[in-house]
Amino acid sequence: MKLTLYPFELKFRYTFTISRKSKDVQPLLVAELAQDGYSGLGETADNSYYNMTVPRLMEAINAHRPFIEQYTLTTPEAFWQEMYPRLQDNMFALCALDLAAWDLYAKMQQKKLYEVWHLDVSHNPLTDYTIGIDTIENMVKKLQEFPWPIYKIKLGTQDDIAIIRELRKHTDAVFRVDANCAWNVEETLRNAAAMKDLGVEFIEQPMPAANWDDMKIVFDESVLPLIADESCIVEQDVARCRGHFHGINIKLTKCGGITPALRMIREAREAGMKVMTGSMNESTVGTSAVAHLLPLLDYVDMDGPLLLAEDTADGIRIEDGKIFYADGPGIGAVLRQS
Repeated sequence: MKLTLYPFELKFRYTFTISRKSKDVQPLLVAELAQDGYSGLGETADNSYYNMTVPRLMEAINAHRPFIEQYTLTTPEAFWQEMYPRLQDNMFALCALDLAAWDLYAKMQQKKLYEVWHLDVSHNPLTDYTIGIDTIENMVKKLQEFPWPIYKIKLGTQDDIAIIRELRKHTDAVFRVDANCAWNVEETLRNAAAMKDLGVEFIEQPMPAANWDDMKIVFDESVLPLIADESCIVEQDVARCRGHFHGINIKLTKCGGITPALRMIREAREAGMKVMTGSMNESTVGTSAVAHLLPLLDYVDMDGPLLLAEDTADGIRIEDGKIFYADGPGIGAVLRQS
């Protein structure tokens, strides 16, 4: 295979703020794998919380360029197994390669990726749209400027209940809340009780990732379902989330790509947990890959291209929460010319 890397730095439409940081740009890395006249695209994201930068990602992948470029793809699973020992300390880098391998594999069969898996896309879940932390007035403005059937509301302020109460005055849409580890036990239980009456569907990652004892308490007592994000990074985390969360949010970038994500979905289902995939603010390349998992999911947060003012590629379309697949094979993403 031939390997090509494309670094990007894309601007957000608005400053994107969660409980622990704000940012105006999203650095991204797109990987392309080419073989036998076909090429596949994959993507991964810079993320300071996990100490991942685009230069570090490129360095990790380039360290294994000789192996990759002498490798002949047969199946993505076999390629992932070869790359995992080499990149097990950098799952973000592994994700870009794995997504590209799945895209290439499907194109070699002249099929859309969901067709390779024999999935029915007629009942896909809708994606939410994220409202980042801001003044209450500005959060209302963002909501009104982007009418949507489902919103994810970022929280972790002194005014969290007031924010939800005010936003509820302006829409009947479903709300999902993401505290990004900002609350304690008392706040989680109090906020869940108040927010249930305000039309909140579930709470994502209310407390710090390592607070397993406290998560057990809120799991037993919360009136709203709790979805793991920072507590569920790689597939080994799924088993631990059982009995602490009602569901898991799988991020392809964090877990190492589609190959482990499929295993995580199966394990979560067997444990009776809900399954969601989320966004690391990827562009249309990474988001198009997520789209092919939709028939396997209960919830999805794939609004990266909606939050960004720029894009890396053309591919899926998102209208009023519904995902429309591109016409081409593979994941359907086509890199834009710079």
